[in-house]
Amino acid sequence: MLLRVRSRRFFCDNDDCPAKTFTEQIPGLTRPYARQSSLRASMLDAIALALAGRAGARLAAVLGLSVGRNTLLRRIRAMPDPEIGQITVLGVDDFALRRGHVYGTILINMDTHRPVDLLPDREADTLAAWLRDHPGVEVICRDRAGAYAEGARQGAPEAIQVADRWHLWDNLGRYVEKTIAAHHHCVQRPEPVSAPPAPDQSSRDLQQLAAEAAAARAETSTIVVRTRKRYEQVQALKAAGKGIKPIMRELGLAKETVRKFYRAHAIEEVLATSLAGRPSKLDPYKPYLHQRWNDGCTNVLELHREIASQGYRGSYGLVRDYLAPFRETGAAPPAAAKPPKVRTITRWIMTCPDDLDSDEEAALNNVLADCPHLTALAGHVRSFAEMMLQRQGDRLEEWMTEVDADDLPHLRSFTLGIRRDHAAVLNALTLPHSSGAVEGNVNRLKMLKRQTYGRAAFDLLRKRVLLTA
Repeated sequence: MLLRVRSRRFFCDNDDCPAKTFTEQIPGLTRPYARQSSLRASMLDAIALALAGRAGARLAAVLGLSVGRNTLLRRIRAMPDPEIGQITVLGVDDFALRRGHVYGTILINMDTHRPVDLLPDREADTLAAWLRDHPGVEVICRDRAGAYAEGARQGAPEAIQVADRWHLWDNLGRYVEKTIAAHHHCVQRPEPVSAPPAPDQSSRDLQQLAAEAAAARAETSTIVVRTRKRYEQVQALKAAGKGIKPIMRELGLAKETVRKFYRAHAIEEVLATSLAGRPSKLDPYKPYLHQRWNDGCTNVLELHREIASQGYRGSYGLVRDYLAPFRETGAAPPAAAKPPKVRTITRWIMTCPDDLDSDEEAALNNVLADCPHLTALAGHVRSFAEMMLQRQGDRLEEWMTEVDADDLPHLRSFTLGIRRDHAAVLNALTLPHSSGAVEGNVNRLKMLKRQTYGRAAFDLLRKRVLLTA
């Protein structure tokens, strides 16, 4: 399309005026010193914000808008920031620029659910400075990171801090898993309805040999060997008087990993879950493998094909490693149902009882009947869930007192963390404010981050997050 435009040209007779001549502009179509139309410029801006550099340039070429990737990036940088305005309820959370190494902070206006800024780190001073530059924040919804708590106290001392309920529940789940791992040895599988004949001595010997072989295989697994090595390294540096951060830098491990090994009183605390094992794709097919092995079929490749035809989707190596002890003992022991895995019991306890099916509810009741500690644990979890869902923050102190009175050291660690951040947790269990909108924006930010590389691209990422909300 070719547009022929006729416009007027003006001259200024004032010798002091720097504009000697200028041309009449057509609103919405032309502007001074422009090398492209306003429509084309707006299309390029939209493409740049959606896809950034290379991907944006490829799409623009398909649409007939030939442009280089660097031009699109310059257009993003040249865009003005949106107005922040007055913020009453602020959401704060971190996100990974480089997972395990570099993190930033996203700030959300909880009234509009739109991001208002990105900070290049998650330090208390950075957040405090931002809050001082933007006064008027009355409520701060945040996770339980100590840096954000301190930054909020420094930058907005009058604001109410509200801990994120999802993070509260997630933190509780981690301590529940640790407690279950510590007591997993006392969990027994429920007896079948019709008990089979008592195994003879040879069957018991085979079961013992197979159990010993499985335990030896677990002890020599890669994750167990690596965990023992890291635990010894961290404990040796701790004995030398070094703290968590120096150990983290020296060993090149994540902070949470070092903290876990640093605070553990024994290696069993960090190995309990690994030794107990995780749910395996092979579990439903183990009775069949035992039967076929005792029938004389000891060809692992053939057995793998048979269970694959029944729906098995795991690897051949998993089958081979499981059957290896049977080759040493000469026969497979009777297939004994194993107790539920640590994570399975954790899921049962952390799930609303109304959402469990009849089989899961029966299995959980059998597990709790075998261990009074887990019975007490399940009761505390359900009480906390009721308190959180019904906003009964006035019960928090009573709940923590009951937990401290039981022999549940991991759960007592959870209450210790609550006491350090008591006001924010109490507000989370009392007030209606939620951080759900923050988590949604963090997920959207992750998709944008995939197209923005390196720490130098933080400004580009910030612009795209603010302007595409």
